Parts: sequence; structure tokens; C-alpha cells
Amino acid sequence: MDNRRIGEILLEDSHVTAEDVEAAARFQAKVGGLFGQALLRVGALSEDVLLAALSRQLDFPVLDMAILPEEPTSYRAAADRLGLAADWLLQHDTVLWFEARDEQAAENAPSPSGEGRGEGEDTSLRSTGRDSRHTPSSVPSGHLLPGEKGEAGADNMLSGSADPYAAEQFQPEAEPPLLNVFARAPLHPPVLEALERVWRGPATMWLGPARLLDGALASLRSSGRVASADDADDLHRLREMAEEAPVIDLVNGMFEDALRQGASDIHIEPFENHVQIRFRIDGVLRTVNTLPRSRFDAVASRVKLLSGMDIAERRLPQDGRQSVRFAGQDIDLRVSSLPGAWGESIVLRLLRKQQSLPSLEGLGLEGRSMEAFQALLEERNGVILVTGPTGSGKSTTLYRGLEGVNDGQRKIITIEDPVEYDMDGITQVQARADIGYTFARGLRAILRQDPDVIMIGEIRDGETAGIAVQAALTGHLVFSTLHTNTALSAVERLVDLGVEPFLVSASLRGLMGQRLVRRLCGHCSVPAGAAAIAHGEARLDEARRAGADLPDSVKQPHWREARGCAHCSGTGYSGRVAVFEVARFTNAVRQAINESRPESDLIAAARQDGFLTMYEDALVKAAQGYTSTEEVLRVLGQASAAHA
Repeated sequence: MDNRRIGEILLEDSHVTAEDVEAAARFQAKVGGLFGQALLRVGALSEDVLLAALSRQLDFPVLDMAILPEEPTSYRAAADRLGLAADWLLQHDTVLWFEARDEQAAENAPSPSGEGRGEGEDTSLRSTGRDSRHTPSSVPSGHLLPGEKGEAGADNMLSGSADPYAAEQFQPEAEPPLLNVFARAPLHPPVLEALERVWRGPATMWLGPARLLDGALASLRSSGRVASADDADDLHRLREMAEEAPVIDLVNGMFEDALRQGASDIHIEPFENHVQIRFRIDGVLRTVNTLPRSRFDAVASRVKLLSGMDIAERRLPQDGRQSVRFAGQDIDLRVSSLPGAWGESIVLRLLRKQQSLPSLEGLGLEGRSMEAFQALLEERNGVILVTGPTGSGKSTTLYRGLEGVNDGQRKIITIEDPVEYDMDGITQVQARADIGYTFARGLRAILRQDPDVIMIGEIRDGETAGIAVQAALTGHLVFSTLHTNTALSAVERLVDLGVEPFLVSASLRGLMGQRLVRRLCGHCSVPAGAAAIAHGEARLDEARRAGADLPDSVKQPHWREARGCAHCSGTGYSGRVAVFEVARFTNAVRQAINESRPESDLIAAARQDGFLTMYEDALVKAAQGYTSTEEVLRVLGQASAAHA
């Protein structure tokens, strides 16, 4: 073992700089976690380099795909043999599996009962090499901290099928198998303590890529316990119900109704005496059907079958995905199940593979916001970010941006999850986190493809953020999205992800925030009453006092309100329009970022270039009659009014 800290090892080997270590330390101080993971999150090094350094520090071998067991049930079998609850192992991000050892390894290994050990020999979990590259080493007992005994969910550690502390668990074997241990944090005291109590035989503690561990954990989660006759009967019953014609017709009809009504999500929610079906239409949930509680198991099983989920697993959350075709439309289904008091809440997201994009004007981009966005598309390098919550239209805006730079003279590559629009002349890549093909990994591969323009579906972590910034600084134009409440709050978010403020100001060219507000129904909207008009005018006056340079169109406003008719299902709204805020990175904005000034100062600096907040843009659209002041407050809230 190497007793130096991991940062010292990496510094000595010139894998990181002192600045990288300082940035990772600041990141770790903010969000916690292991220092090695902090280095990854700030983009200081690759996972392969970190694993090699950890292997040198801990004297643990690094695992690759070929070493993992071929049978996914091997993880559950090892847990059952040791009497460890699978849920406890999942909670601690640990998988185990046994394998028979070769004759030479068997000669050097202690028996499960501890017989044959020399006097004073260390009995802690042992790393037993399988070839000359892996030298035996012991996990230092000092890592078992005082006072840790029985903590970290010890009551939930046992599976109930066996007592891991009972002597009969450790009957001697002629050739005890090798226990393999693969954990997110291999020196985590509860994991070490549990394993040292339940196993006295030879063991190898592995380090390995996160994607391999995630796959192994998924196998442990989905393998389930050994099915009893009752379990088999229940599984057969669920499958039969899911394949009955009335159930198929019910679920297919639900999909067709959702698509016809333009729903983005379907919610299937069980309660004590009924099942509620709700669609999210134009951003708002509507109850569309109520089923008898007795129909829930069949409907849930049908949805799980369609999305590739385990129909027998009802105790743990699951995620599924599938591409299907309904009512002549190609749909990507994203399904999530969450066990609740009365059954699993199931939510389906419907992602339509559209062939045509709305124009920027059709999206609602106009005036100075349109001018600012068009100016950003003329940049030759740097990062352009679109911010907002899920379902706010960020991807559509990005695709329109890509069309604006697709002049046939530049190589454009995207990495997305999923690919929502097919675009001619652009190489589009599907990310697959389930097999380890993350945005960060895909982005590294893309940079070897000589791209001019890159689009990243979402910046989710420090590693992706760091690579994106470096790509921008080396001459690439990078488009991506962030989940933040406002455009300029993306600056703080990037800093939180580990990007230094001076790199943010140097690499970013502009930020666009957006939301979707419901559009007033063209068949039934009516002129607004005196109270609504007074409210709208007061909000416009507040915006002017805050420094907003509002367009001339608000001088002759057309305030309108929702009423409701058959065309809009009585809601008063039909469709949605986007509201935007677009901030270009002028010298004033960059100076404010370099000085780490608050967001209010960034807004003041951006106003020198004609910046309007989303709330102000929404007020303008309400004054133009696109939406109502009530809808503006529903989507953006009073907080946005104060922010503006």
C-alpha cells in the first residue's frame, strides 16, 4: 500500500496540477464525497487514470468486463449464501460473487473457518491475486473505525435466510471459493465490517469503472430472490393478465388518447378504492379517467411489459424505456415506477420523434431576444447554454440553433438522450448511461472526430462541464442545456460543478433561459377585465423601474383572459408559447463574473445590452394577447416578479 493521499500520488505522476487539486478540494468542501470523485467531477482527469492511482495506493486490482460473472444471478446467489440482504448491499453500492479458485490459489488460502492460519496472521478481508499482476494484500484494520459496530443499517443487513454470525455458516471446505467484492467505496467501514464477519475465506477487493458497477448493481436489483411456487404462480398470473385482449385495448386506448390530446406524460396512480389516470397537457395535469382498483395490476403489468421492466418486482423503484408506434406516430417511452402505500405510481413520458421543427418565430422568439440569439449563432467558438426545467422546450430551441449553423461547411455532431429529431447533415449519437456510454465519455470520442460544432443534450456533472469548456476554449462551438431557474444562474451552477469563474467568463458566449406558458384559446378568449388590466399595467411599470427596456408593442396592449369552450376542453387555453431571456456575454457581464458578483449584478450588466428577464418577456406576451397575466404568475410566480 501507498500511504500517501491520492492527490499527492496524482500530483507526483503529473496527472493533475496543483490548481486541479485546489479546485477539487473546493468542490469536495461544497458537496462532500470522496476526493477522487471530486477530481473527476471538475474534469481534472479520466476515470482510468484515477483507478490506476487508487490501485497503486490501496494495492487493489482494477477490474474489467471479462472478470465479471457471466450469469447475472451470481450476485444474488453470493448474497444469499452469506446471508446478506440484497437491499443492504444495494444501499451500500456493493456486489459480491464467488468463483472456484485454481489449485495454486487454493493452497495459499485460509479455510472459511479460519483453520490453517499462522499465529498472529491478519484475518481481515484479503486481496488474493489471480495472476502475477495482482499481489496479495490485506485491507488495513485501521479502516474499521471505533464505534462503527452495528451502524449503517446493521438491522437491515441480514437477509433472514441465514445468520451470518452463526458458526455453522463457516463449515470448512476442501477448496473454499474465492469471494470477489466490488464496491463504490471499498474501504467503507460498514461494508468491510459486514464482510469480515460473514466470510473467513479468501477474497479479492476490486476497483473498477462506475459503469461496470452500475451494471452489476442493476443485475443484483433485477435478479430477485429465488422464486417460490407462489412467486411463480404470481408471475404467471401477472403475465396472463397483461396479455388479455381487454387490458391491451385499455392501455392502447390510453396511449392513443394521450397522443390525440397532445399529452407529454401519463400518470397512473393507485389509491385504496380506485386508480386515477391523468395526462399532462400544456404543462398541467388533467384527470381523464378513473378505473376500479381491481384493474391496476393488469394495467401496470402491461405497461411494464411494454417498457422492458420486471413485472414481478413491486417493492423497488424501476425505470424502463422502449420505442413504440401508436396511432401512426413513433414514440420513445420513458417509464418510471415508484412503490407507494396503495401500489406503484407509474409515470410514462411520451417523446415524439417529430420530423419538422417549429420556426423560431413560432416558438415565440422575437424582438431583441431574437436578435441576441441570432448573434450567438454567428459565433465560431465558445459555449451557448439553454436553461430551464424538463419539458420547457430546450431541445427544440437547440435544434433550431443547430439548423442555423448547419451551412454544409462545418462538421456538426450531437450526443443526446434520446435523439428527438432526425436532422440531415448532422451526425447524431445516442447516449446510453446503462452501458456506461455517458455524455462525458461520448464527448471525448466526439472530440476525436474533428468536429466544428458539438451539441450535448445536457451537462449533468462536473466531468462533462469541464470537457465542454475545454472544447470551447480549443476552438469548438458547443451547445448544451442546464437545469437552472434562470439563464444567468447557470454561471453559479457551472462554478458549483467545479468550473473556475475565469473559465466560465472566457468560454461562454451566451445564455438563454426559457419556459412554456399556455397560449389563450383562439376560439374563446375575451378582453381582460379592469382588474386584470390594472394588474398587468402595474407589473409593466415595475419592470420599467427595474431597468427593462420594453418594446413599443406594450404601449398599445391587448390584455385578454381565458374563458373556456369545447375546442379547449373548457380550459381557456390551447397550445403553448415560449418565453425567453437571452444574455450575451459582453465585457460588462464577463467582468461581473470574474469578480464573483451576485446574479443581480449580472442582470444589471446584461441590461446594458437590452436584456429582458423571462418574466418581463412573459408580461410582453400577455400584453400582446398571447397569454394571460394569471398564466404568467402560474408558471413564473411572484418570485420572478421580484427577481425582475
